[in-house]
Formats: sequence, C-alpha cells, structure tokens
Amino acid sequence: MTTRVETLTAALPAVLGEKLASVTVTRGEITAVIGAADLAATLRMLRDRPELRFEMLIDLCGVDYSTYGDVAHEGPRFAVVYHLLSLANNWRVRVRAFVPDDAFPVIGSAIDIWPAANWFEREAFDLYGIVFSGHPDLRRLLTDYGFIGYPFRKDFPLSGHVEVRYDPEQGRVIYQPVSIEPREITPRVIREDSYASGK
Repeated sequence: MTTRVETLTAALPAVLGEKLASVTVTRGEITAVIGAADLAATLRMLRDRPELRFEMLIDLCGVDYSTYGDVAHEGPRFAVVYHLLSLANNWRVRVRAFVPDDAFPVIGSAIDIWPAANWFEREAFDLYGIVFSGHPDLRRLLTDYGFIGYPFRKDFPLSGHVEVRYDPEQGRVIYQPVSIEPREITPRVIREDSYASGK
C-alpha cells in the first residue's frame, strides 16, 4: 500500500515533466525544485491539475543561500520557497525556485495564481530585496520607508546601519549612524568545586 508521500512524489514528475528540476523527501516532507523561467506555468499546473490540486498557498518566503550551514553554497544565492496545501488530496508540498541573478534578484509574481501571495511577496521584497515582476504594489511592508538595505540578507550587519531615537530639542524622531560597537559575547561559566561530583 502506497502512502500519500509516495503517491505525490510519483505524481510530481509525471505531471510537471521537464519543468521539475528535482524532488526530495526529508522527514516525510516533499520539496520540489522548479526553474524560475517556467515559474508561472508550473505553479498554475500545481494548482489546476486534478492529480495535484494545490488550491491553497500557505506561505511564501525568501531564502539567502550565500552561506548555508558551515560551507559556501554553490549556485544562485536567492530562492523563493512556496508552501502549498491541497485540501482535496490532503497533502502538502514545498516548492523552491532559485532566482537566476544574484546582483538584482527578480522572479515572477504568484498573485494571479494565489492572491494570498500579495503580502508574502512584499515581505520577501522588504527583507531580502527579491523583486517580484508583475506585483501590483511592491513596496516595503515591515521596515520604514527610509530604510536602507535588506535586513535578512546574510551580509547585512546585525546592528544595522542607522539607529532611531527621539530628539527633544528637535521634537521629533531622528535617524543617526549606529553608535554600537560590534563585540563578541562569550558566556562566563562559574561552577562550584563540587559540581557534577555527586556531593
């Protein structure tokens, strides 16, 4: 008897064909990698084909693979990850599409396929700088309008570039360069002489 994971893993290559770069199963979760060039057509097939029927977009997020784990990542730096749910078939899939250009990451919008992608794409643009072509209102969502940079990129400093404070003399909030000096925090462990001796 085949499980849902096995059924879906077999159905994805059969339906998507050459549009599917790879399918992996880890901890019972299916990840399908698709090309950015065929993104809209592939996502539409995932939604409309009766064998798959992923009617719902649960989440969309950006990923920066400039460093991944302890080793440098080979290939494109940015990816967009879609988490899809099929209510009809009661299964889920993670779809990853790598953005071809690292210097100016642009990928197609999924709003025409799932309108719920609107704010998710705005969030990925705001935090990673991934531009979604065809998005009707692509602007910052979580950071301030004057914010410079993309805070979830791995090369963005943890302390940021500017800090915000209220200036009583000017009677308003002002921006100024960060005054925090980066430092290495090493925890100090103090143990009693009888620690772990059973006494």
